[in-house]
Amino acid sequence: MQPDIKWLDDPQVFRVGQLPAHSDHKIYGNEEELEQKESSLCQSLNGTWQFAYSVNPQARPEDFYKTDYNAEGFGEIQVPCHIEMAGYDKIHYINTLYPWEGKVYRRPAYALGADRTEAGSFSEADYNPVGSYRKVFDLAEGLRGKRVCIRFEGVEQAVYVWLNGQFVGYAEDSFTPSEFDLTPYIKDENNLLAVEVYKNSTAAYLEDQDFFRFSGIYRDVVLYAKPRLHVEDVWAKPCLTEDLRTGNLDVQLQISSEDAEAEGRVRIILKDQDGQVIEEQNAAAASEVKVAFEPVKAVVLWENKNPYLYKLIVLLEDKQGNVTEAASCDIGFRRIEIKDKVILFNGRRLIINGVNRHEWSAEGGRCITMQDMEWDIECFKRNHINAVRTCHYPDQIAWYDLCDRNGIYMMSETNLESHGSWQKFIPEPSWNVPGSVPEWKEVVVDRARTNFETFKNHPSILFWSLGNESYVGDNIEAMQAFFKEKDSSRLVHYEGVIYDRAYEDTVSEVESRMYATPDEIVEYLENEPKKPFILCEYMHDMGNSIGGMKSYIDLLDRFEMYQGGFIWDYIDQAVYAQDKVTGNKVLCYGGDFDDRPSNYEFSGNGIVFADRTEKPAIQEVKYYYGLHE
Repeated sequence: MQPDIKWLDDPQVFRVGQLPAHSDHKIYGNEEELEQKESSLCQSLNGTWQFAYSVNPQARPEDFYKTDYNAEGFGEIQVPCHIEMAGYDKIHYINTLYPWEGKVYRRPAYALGADRTEAGSFSEADYNPVGSYRKVFDLAEGLRGKRVCIRFEGVEQAVYVWLNGQFVGYAEDSFTPSEFDLTPYIKDENNLLAVEVYKNSTAAYLEDQDFFRFSGIYRDVVLYAKPRLHVEDVWAKPCLTEDLRTGNLDVQLQISSEDAEAEGRVRIILKDQDGQVIEEQNAAAASEVKVAFEPVKAVVLWENKNPYLYKLIVLLEDKQGNVTEAASCDIGFRRIEIKDKVILFNGRRLIINGVNRHEWSAEGGRCITMQDMEWDIECFKRNHINAVRTCHYPDQIAWYDLCDRNGIYMMSETNLESHGSWQKFIPEPSWNVPGSVPEWKEVVVDRARTNFETFKNHPSILFWSLGNESYVGDNIEAMQAFFKEKDSSRLVHYEGVIYDRAYEDTVSEVESRMYATPDEIVEYLENEPKKPFILCEYMHDMGNSIGGMKSYIDLLDRFEMYQGGFIWDYIDQAVYAQDKVTGNKVLCYGGDFDDRPSNYEFSGNGIVFADRTEKPAIQEVKYYYGLHE
């Protein structure tokens, strides 16, 4: 298998040699490691890497991945980190337009006809920055002698990977993990990992979110080892019966073996929050294991005020009964459904006191820390925010764990936003993607699949969202069909169906609007509405705004089918930089970096500043959200 730079131009090529997406369960070498939450099967590759920046593909060091390459001219970069935040390239904020608009004429491949491949759009571009990364490492003891894989938790935007001079694979989708099997080429010592990151590819058409345009390895890089038997995937399906007192649990495992003789057994244990064993199931280890637990009586429900979690533990044992791998994930029993056109959560009407939240740090951009995320959770709780929409992409895995533990209801959004392809002064979708263009179907369904497979066990997720501001069409419809086929326990959300009501019955289970006025909400709900109503974005918080929130909150008492919404948005996007006049460190917004085209201070819509100082507007949020907890 040889890499091809032309993959950057083809929406039909988005994963080569990449492992299938799977659940984000934790793995450990034994039960003791699980208790201590320290795994001998994992090794971080975060830290200092060798790095070279090139302004376009033609200028990149093509042979940098070879073991005999002389990298003396390379500099250094920290991983994780955006390339732009490390002083390379340029910082650029833009909202609806694509970042090359007004400079380069481009249209998405195939969008204007099957013969319009737009070859060379990105692979031959004069401006398409490339980051060439090199990392030399030795395997940790716990990984030696085992199958070894690598997980990139976030790379923006297209990535080629080599190990010890051998091509391993290619991936797109900047916001979900990309994993590759390194086993055929791994050594115990002196491994050379080479990673080539391109700022733009056809994925850029699908990742046109309202944010700063960054690139690079900006989330963790982790090696993990698979023992002779390994839990590849856990699909825990807790179901709360209609009496809201009994919990049923089905568990489906995928187990891989190093060889045909790798016999063993699997123990699946359910514990309550106090660590007491509720039930244990045993089975022979096989490629697929399915078990059904006895109904859990007097189950404790997971909800905002009492986010009760049960722990599911999977132990793999060899023929002698020794534990060779332990896996775990937290689960919760809760029920979301639509009855009489009202969304019910655990039998009661759901009211969403929500915010849209970009991942953001004034110091690191979208490269954020656990401390940032924990601060956000505490901010939510003290201001009566009970729900979050992951606008407009999947977040770090740790955020989902925090929402589980703190009872934050989540709308888990797929990495899709293509408003630059249709959102003009008047919607003009003549070259909209993904739309109904056949060549763009698989890439967006794959993004839905990765979102689902990675996060499917998290009780905090009540809605799967198909993406944001991408119009509508057959390919969006196919994404909805995927989610409903896989997971009937959650609702599916999408706002763009309002632009073409032909898809009203097959896309989105809720009526979702952006910035509808109170009168428009009333008009919908008083005229034979088909679906419950959610505002996926409202109360656009630029400057010292949030005025008029009362007019929306009052509707909660008038209409049961009105279920609240998500404020746009939670945190300003601004970057610390040195003021050219005073020399002081200041917060800089779009346009402050001579970035063009730009939407300037439009990057500042949060109820908290980029340095996580609360704005005066948050007092209004706290008061009104506190009325309907």
